[in-house]
Amino acid sequence: MSSGYWQEENNYNTPQQSQGLLGAGWRPLERNFDLKYFSYLVQNDPWEVVQKTLDCASDFADAVGRNDYAWWANILNLFSEKTQGQFNEFWEYITPAPPFPDNRNGEVLCVETPVVQMVNRHSIPIDFALNRLQEITLFKILDLLGRPDTILQYYFDRYFYYPVDRFVNWERLDVLGTIYVYWKEYKVWLEIYSYERGKRTYSLIAKDITPLVNKATYNLAVVLSGYQSRVGQVQSEYPIRSFPQDIQNFTDKVQEEIMNRDRLAILLQGEPGTGKTAWTQAVAKEILVPLGYAIFILDHDAIEHFVPPSYLERICLIVNEADNLAQDRSSLPAQNSNKTEHILSLLDGTLYRSVIDESHSQNQQKLVVLLTCNTTQRLDPAVLRKGRIDLIGEFLHKFV
Repeated sequence: MSSGYWQEENNYNTPQQSQGLLGAGWRPLERNFDLKYFSYLVQNDPWEVVQKTLDCASDFADAVGRNDYAWWANILNLFSEKTQGQFNEFWEYITPAPPFPDNRNGEVLCVETPVVQMVNRHSIPIDFALNRLQEITLFKILDLLGRPDTILQYYFDRYFYYPVDRFVNWERLDVLGTIYVYWKEYKVWLEIYSYERGKRTYSLIAKDITPLVNKATYNLAVVLSGYQSRVGQVQSEYPIRSFPQDIQNFTDKVQEEIMNRDRLAILLQGEPGTGKTAWTQAVAKEILVPLGYAIFILDHDAIEHFVPPSYLERICLIVNEADNLAQDRSSLPAQNSNKTEHILSLLDGTLYRSVIDESHSQNQQKLVVLLTCNTTQRLDPAVLRKGRIDLIGEFLHKFV
């Protein structure tokens, strides 16, 4: 155990509720006296220190000063459960408690695992994919952090620690109460809470969790569909340099804009077979992934329910056949759907930034939207207004 405050407690009278933890390799802790901490109490709360010291001394005097018992009986009374409890209460006051995370001073990434796919009126398949992405992200971060420096558990009014050299993986770590894990180098905490049917909640707490999330989500792509959603890696069949020269020139301009803007929307227009979808995959693979963007491919059903995850710093949205989604709202098909409004909301930077949470995380989030369409004539005119679409690419050559 790497702390000056704790040492292993040689206690053979283990309460029944703790037998499971001890059998699983956990060890009890006792709090050690620390002169700096005690000096801090004396300087900042002297009257409380004096009061509790006198109370403890009075309890001990009562224990050994009984007139109706022999002297040896009074000595034994010092070790009674009542006297020990009074002493422990005083000891816990004058000694520092093991450190625990402070959720008020950090960013939190929380997941409930295992993620189970359920389809009903309150849960749709894209929810499963987004929750699965968050679960994958958290466990990838744990892999990056490696073996922790401290593993604690507080259970039935007792502190336990797990020897870090015996740690294998998170699934094999017995959780009866709440576990607190700490990585000193990264200043990162992890809380693990176990409840019914083997489910656990993992909460990762760090002052700045973004660098860890960026590493964990590198090359991750999510296909969000109303029928089938999937979390995987970015794939591209055709490299950018295999496209016609005019498309390569357009790509160079796109890359420059991506580097200089926090939000960028690009519309690709062209007949079927001109390589629009293949180009979006190539840009995602060769330009956006190296810059740390997480890729989301949205189909017709997912577009109505998608909200960009706030814990991701850089996001790319790919929406194919946008002319079938963001249709002119004066047409009859568009009047029976609200997909146009959802696409406009994603494109509208003013609306997106109109409310910023206290952490200001959306201030740092970068967004690239890639839309493809066969023709712009069916698009709602609001899509093409200034501030929503920044670049339009014309795909004229048959490619696929």
